[in-house]
Amino acid sequence: MFKKSAKYLIALSLTVSSSVVMAHGGATGIVKERMDAMGDMKDSMKEVSDMFKGKAPYDVDKVREAAEIIKGHSGNALTKLFPEGSMQHPTEAKPNIWDEWDRFTKLADHLGVLGEGLIKAAGNTEAPNEDKGMMGDSGMMGNGHMMGNDHMMGGSSMMGGHMVHTAEEYGKMPVEMVFNMVSDNCSSCHTRFRKEKE
Repeated sequence: MFKKSAKYLIALSLTVSSSVVMAHGGATGIVKERMDAMGDMKDSMKEVSDMFKGKAPYDVDKVREAAEIIKGHSGNALTKLFPEGSMQHPTEAKPNIWDEWDRFTKLADHLGVLGEGLIKAAGNTEAPNEDKGMMGDSGMMGNGHMMGNDHMMGGSSMMGGHMVHTAEEYGKMPVEMVFNMVSDNCSSCHTRFRKEKE
């Protein structure tokens, strides 16, 4: 019985290990660490996005948990995963990260501020509109947002005619708006610093 169980566990662990390796194309070391971190954030973003798309019920606690993961992988926790020259296969990082380190660092730091803002804003919901998500036609901030793709470069956003800089200020906004800002921040970073998938 024990031999049968042991064989099953070995086979299972090999299957799990190989699927993890396949998911990252054989990444090891720091490249694997950052790909794992990006995967955690991607999963968290998808979970919250599904709530706003009406694919899952809105859950304040799950939004806060997802925001904690995003915040936990931001700032120095993110930038330390990109030591200069870490371009081993199968990295998706572009070498310009190190040429534009200040810009990359600002995006990483601002992601932390937005993550904390999302934690604080999680309870700021509006009544869902069945076909249009929680904020109606605007779809988070949709096409009507004021900031464009590089809006996070300065680490602030517009709200009510003044610049927003702190997690506390973001925490007073509608949650879906803050979530969209997190998404925009991620997109700005990916557009600038991640290779296109082939």
